[in-house]
Amino acid sequence: MKFSPLFWPIEFKKNVIYILDETLLPHKVRYIKASSYQQACKAIREMKTRAVGQVLLVFYTFLMVLNQNKGEKDILPILKEVAEEINATRPTLSFKYLTDMVLGWVVSGAPLEKSILGFLETLKNARIKQAEEVVELLNDKDVILTHCNVSGLLPLVAAFCYRGDKQISFFATETRPYLQGSRLTAWELQEAGIPVTVIADNMVAQVMHEGKVNKVIVGADHLAQNGDIANKVGTYQIAILAKHFNLPFYVLCPPASKAATGKDIKIEIRPEEELLEYQGIRLAPKGVRGYYPAFDVTPAELITKHIYLELGR
Repeated sequence: MKFSPLFWPIEFKKNVIYILDETLLPHKVRYIKASSYQQACKAIREMKTRAVGQVLLVFYTFLMVLNQNKGEKDILPILKEVAEEINATRPTLSFKYLTDMVLGWVVSGAPLEKSILGFLETLKNARIKQAEEVVELLNDKDVILTHCNVSGLLPLVAAFCYRGDKQISFFATETRPYLQGSRLTAWELQEAGIPVTVIADNMVAQVMHEGKVNKVIVGADHLAQNGDIANKVGTYQIAILAKHFNLPFYVLCPPASKAATGKDIKIEIRPEEELLEYQGIRLAPKGVRGYYPAFDVTPAELITKHIYLELGR
């Protein structure tokens, strides 16, 4: 089975982590190296990788630190330090669930390397199953609106659909200001030979009004216990529009965190320069302020169906 590079964008070789630099796509496919946990955390903060890439990076970082400290009698304090650094990188993402899992393995005496590699294999299979579940919700000739990027799952969904004689296509919002939709989603869909049309974020209502899309599929970076989700900013308004136009709104979800509702999810506020500049080019006049919440919260009542990542918690 051929996957998009974004499906598994991190590699671990000879105790060095290779990270697909998503900020350079689609113009350059380049991997950057991390040989310390500080470098790995820097890559997370700078959004060199995101979504599932950040999850993979967390586990490979622990594996790298474990290998760097072979022979250490008490590895737990070192790993706790790594966990604290990871948990502080991006507040909206629920990394603590992942770091607590790793620390729990250590405390229980489970072999850490085997546990990490086993979990990653489970994660890969669970993501494939997620894609298969989406196929059951789709029909031939569906045109799907998506926002941001779901790390290689949409090309996989399309591949499964095509095997079942379902021809589907996509509209992708450009997803300002990081342009994950036009740079990542459009790129990976086109590379897989799947029809995709890019629209600006403020065109969604008009595109729905014209009947050009009939379903919406997005991802989620954070799932609360009550079904509220946090995803790339702009998701909430798309969910409201989908409700208005009576379109199904499907969400590919991670495991739920300990947050009771969306109100308990802390929203990451990114540096304003990321909104006012792009790749060194100033987009707004000097002196103008910017405000960039990286995520918004979509209430559960606007979601037609959650498609869960089943990891056997």
